[in-house]
Amino acid sequence: MRQGFEEFEGFEDSGSGASAAVLLAEGAELSGVLAVDDPGGWLSLDAGVREVPWHQWGQAEPLPAWERASPLPADLSQLGESGLALALCHRDGRIREAAIRRAGPHPALLPLIVIRCSDWAAPVRKRARTLLREALDPSTAIALTPLILLVGRRDRGDFGVELLGDALRHAPLGTLLVHLDRSTRRFAHRLAVEHERLSPAELARTAARDPDTVIQDLCATAALTTLRETNADSSDSSDFADSGADSADVLEPLLTARPPRVRSAGVTALRRAGQPERAAAFLADRSAQVRACARYVVRQHGGDPVAWYRARCATPDDPGIAPGAVIGLAECQDRADGALLRPLLVHPEDAVRGQAVAGLRVLDLADTHLLRPLLDDPAPGVVRQTTEALLPSARQLPADWLLERIAPERPRHVRVAAFRLLHAHGGVMALRAAAGLVHDPDVKLRTWAGQSVQRWHPSADVRRGDPEVGGLLDRCKHLFSTYVLKRRKWEAGLGD
Repeated sequence: MRQGFEEFEGFEDSGSGASAAVLLAEGAELSGVLAVDDPGGWLSLDAGVREVPWHQWGQAEPLPAWERASPLPADLSQLGESGLALALCHRDGRIREAAIRRAGPHPALLPLIVIRCSDWAAPVRKRARTLLREALDPSTAIALTPLILLVGRRDRGDFGVELLGDALRHAPLGTLLVHLDRSTRRFAHRLAVEHERLSPAELARTAARDPDTVIQDLCATAALTTLRETNADSSDSSDFADSGADSADVLEPLLTARPPRVRSAGVTALRRAGQPERAAAFLADRSAQVRACARYVVRQHGGDPVAWYRARCATPDDPGIAPGAVIGLAECQDRADGALLRPLLVHPEDAVRGQAVAGLRVLDLADTHLLRPLLDDPAPGVVRQTTEALLPSARQLPADWLLERIAPERPRHVRVAAFRLLHAHGGVMALRAAAGLVHDPDVKLRTWAGQSVQRWHPSADVRRGDPEVGGLLDRCKHLFSTYVLKRRKWEAGLGD
């Protein structure tokens, strides 16, 4: 009966539910043994009531621990709230159905009624749905929303979700819109959009502040769509009308939002809002998505993004160059612009140097001799970008020069970069570098080195029977079983 419960967010292992069932059988109150506000706790209890101890497996009549100690009476009318909770989760469908008949006066048991609405037994399911339909007023629906949505992922769980949507149609959604549970927030925002419960400005502010990308997209799209419908000009219903306070209230939260997908929606809307000239300010945005949207709007307005970028990158010693303008120039895909990017490799700003390297990589102009000195750059971000650019041509770098840079006295970001390049180099050099780091004090480097050794196989350029390979493998023999070590040596032409 436990199968399938693990897929739910917030699910607790049925072992805790089994313990709660024992306490309930002893007369403890629900609120004393269960976190009643936690949907996972109810699912855990539902599974735990039917949990059979492992030592009873294979017996003719295995019983849960609570039922062996305190079995339910034949007459369920004698049961209180705790006993009815056990009966609602009982392994016998007839007992579950009988418990539902007596659960009406106990609103605290409604979460278990929600679970029974997806019960595999049709009579149980039908009676539970009838009771839930009668009991689900707006306030109750708000309290049960996380559980209903969780159960809604089960087979036959769609009834509760549909009923929930009807119950919340006119209910205040404030608490659900800011709920900690992501699924609850998504459901509430879909309802709010569908029934126009939020103004365009409120939707825009939500898109800007909510951390969930689904809600960001939903609210940003709805805000712009609603604004177009509200402010549409009678002669052209596809565009914003003359920009007023309403469009400003929508656009400003989107344009200043932290999530790139929200800013990009705002930038794209500038064209319909009749303010395409503002898109130029986002050509150097830190997000590639926003920059691409800004270039589209500028081009549609008759502007030239490439000329804009070139003008800002033409003076390599300008301390005010925006890093986004550097990579934006490369994103325009004109290889001739590499002449503007190369002088920026020595710019005093770390971010500008890093984006210049990234830009040359985008344009497929990553020259090994030109970028090699940047592997010693004091800025980790520059070294990371340089490493990414040089990985395809790692074999063109002097192996001994790279080995010097994994020495302990080197900065950590330089050591990591050199090791990545040596690993990409392959062959004996990769094994030599990894073997030199398997006992390194740096935990991450040591781990990466060990994994590199374990995955190493001799490449075509490794001389068969090379004694250095045998010595390096022996230095790392603690990373292999005897059989695997012997196999590796055999692959390298060593041993029998």
